[in-house]
Amino acid sequence: MDIIAQLNKETIEARAASVPEFAAGDTVRVHVRVKEGDKTRVQAFEGLCIARHNKSVSSSFTVRKISFGEGVERVFPLYSPVIEKIEVVRRGDVRRAKLYYLRGLTGKAARISEKARKLVPSVGAAENAKSENVAAAEAPAAEAQA
Repeated sequence: MDIIAQLNKETIEARAASVPEFAAGDTVRVHVRVKEGDKTRVQAFEGLCIARHNKSVSSSFTVRKISFGEGVERVFPLYSPVIEKIEVVRRGDVRRAKLYYLRGLTGKAARISEKARKLVPSVGAAENAKSENVAAAEAPAAEAQA
């Protein structure tokens, strides 16, 4: 393996833990470090992910939001050290990998429906459900004895 490929692999491994799974159609909040003069601060950019380009270290994604009635798109390098963190706010249900057609739509026509989540009960929830069923079964028996 050549040196460049090795560096690319190490860069991806170092940053991959902080990159969540997301795709086009998801609403994401990207926290970006911004340098203004000699100060740095973190700025959040929240919008709809309309595209992902997966090219190893050069991977990027495009986020679109409407700001004061104007559409604003920003392309972020996925493994950039400038990105503090990426949060997935909402999962969208779309059938395309690139949502460039949303540029021509406005208002309700540009909405994306939310992906239906599969609910997986936690361990504590299963125990609560069992205790509720037992309590519900005991209540009529207690009333009959009284």
